[in-house]
Amino acid sequence: VQLQASGGGLVQAGGSLRLSCAASGRTSSSSVMGWFRQAPGKEREFVAAINRSGGATYYGDSVKGRFTISRDNAKNTVYLQMNSLKPEDSAVYYCAASWRYGSKSYNDFGSWGQGTLVTVSS
Repeated sequence: VQLQASGGGLVQAGGSLRLSCAASGRTSSSSVMGWFRQAPGKEREFVAAINRSGGATYYGDSVKGRFTISRDNAKNTVYLQMNSLKPEDSAVYYCAASWRYGSKSYNDFGSWGQGTLVTVSS
């Protein structure tokens, strides 16, 4: 499966962005889909993940209550709605797929997309 993330950009603190991740190739709606982010000089950080049906989600502590992950299996697309953005949310955001629901480790995710840059100005 190939994943293509999009929707990043420059936004002021307190603003919102919605990221999209389109899947192509050998897609499977049985995959857990997740978002990670990586800021310069920092390790890749888990952001959110969603199960196959879209009925269950989990989040990293730093984004709980502000970000929402969703998916549209008919469109093979996963979304990340980001609200109340903070400068510390600035990073390259990546989407990835996994067969292991509940994991926050990037080692359990694969098929990484190329990433989309989010910059939040103060």
